[in-house]
Amino acid sequence: MRVLESGRISALALALALVPTGTALAAPSGGDEAVRRELAEMRAQMQQMAQRIDSLEGQLADARSRVDAADAAAQTAARSAADATALAAQARQEPVKVAWKGAPELSDGKGWSFKPRGRLQIDAAVTDAPKGVAGSENLGFSAEFRRAFFGFDGTMPGGIGYRFEADLANSDVQLTDVYFTYAPSRKVTLTFGHHKPFDSMEELTSDLFTSMMERAAFTTAFGFERRVGISATYQTGKLMAQGGVFTDDVASLNSDLDKSWSIDGRVVAMPKLAGGTLHLAASAHLRELGGAVASVRYRARPFVHTTDLRFVDTGTLSADAEQGLGLEAGWFAGRFHATSESFWQKVRRPGLADPTFNGGYAEVGYLLTDDQAAYKNGVIERVRPKAPLGAGGIGAVQVNARYDWLDLSDAGVSGGHQRTVGVSIIWIPTAYVRFIANYGHMWLDDAALTASGDHSYGVDAAGMRAQFDF
Repeated sequence: MRVLESGRISALALALALVPTGTALAAPSGGDEAVRRELAEMRAQMQQMAQRIDSLEGQLADARSRVDAADAAAQTAARSAADATALAAQARQEPVKVAWKGAPELSDGKGWSFKPRGRLQIDAAVTDAPKGVAGSENLGFSAEFRRAFFGFDGTMPGGIGYRFEADLANSDVQLTDVYFTYAPSRKVTLTFGHHKPFDSMEELTSDLFTSMMERAAFTTAFGFERRVGISATYQTGKLMAQGGVFTDDVASLNSDLDKSWSIDGRVVAMPKLAGGTLHLAASAHLRELGGAVASVRYRARPFVHTTDLRFVDTGTLSADAEQGLGLEAGWFAGRFHATSESFWQKVRRPGLADPTFNGGYAEVGYLLTDDQAAYKNGVIERVRPKAPLGAGGIGAVQVNARYDWLDLSDAGVSGGHQRTVGVSIIWIPTAYVRFIANYGHMWLDDAALTASGDHSYGVDAAGMRAQFDF
């Protein structure tokens, strides 16, 4: 109704406005001047009313425009609120998960995960040899931070994993595992970066889970170490095949004169046998020593790491290639385990005879507590006490005995023979804490170091380790 009235008023105002100023309107006879003034005033009032109506109509149009804009904004806000509500509901359905594996592991259920990792090993040991051994000032008691690792690992969507880790022990930073992985299927994993070639079970088993403070002598003597390369692992329930192409370790690759490369492979069978798991494996290796690397040196410490003295040592040998062959066997059943390895390292020496060196070990172990020897995927794994300390038990206790040998004399090279009998006792109060005490007696023949001129003598070594990891 108001709109119609406004229209009528506007029409009347327009009609009056069209009458020229000073034009006489129909009036009573006699041309009464008062009537003309009254009509003029009415015309002026009509014009003011028309202007006011025009202003009100503009304000009405502006108000309608604002109402339309507010309505659009309200609809957008409603959609945003609905989206936010949906996202919140999804977040409630898929929260970030936190698992505790020695340290918090964060995951989102969509393939992303992150976990800090590290380990600390503190060693103390005593090494005793006959009088007259050169370098005897390096014997006796010594202690060290054997390892102080820190890093992180995790996964990303698409089957990608990653790990970064460095050893910070003794004020020296050394990169250890630095790589990423890609799993195109459940059976195949590709690894790119700084990681271990597939040398032996003893070497591939983490130093957190070895039965003695140090690995078998041949693993250090033959220079097993992490190297930069690309590798692949194919695994089914009872069979695993591993192979890769490697260059050298990160520190050595700082020199562009290092052109060495290797091909390394390992095959593992893990069938069930007599209530346990049988381990059978073989590995083969070929390493070409290119560029400035034209020599090798094989030597080993006496059962512990706290002394730098080596009683068996080939010295520096000219060489242009290494060829390795390893055999492994083991059986894991309940509390008991038995393992053995032998490794042959042949050195190709241009213009000279090619020596073949050998090392290995045989070991048995038994858990005194009601716990299980741990084995998985071709290596020894973490023992998890059924009754850990702090949960009504004392943890796990394991005893081990080992015979270890290393022969570094062949084809005119006299590096020496070292045979060791070692025993250890391990207390594992929780899955991530371990204490080790071990003792070894070594028989040396044709040793690189003499004891008052004698190349054959005995050496004793005993040590203890405290460690934890996360």
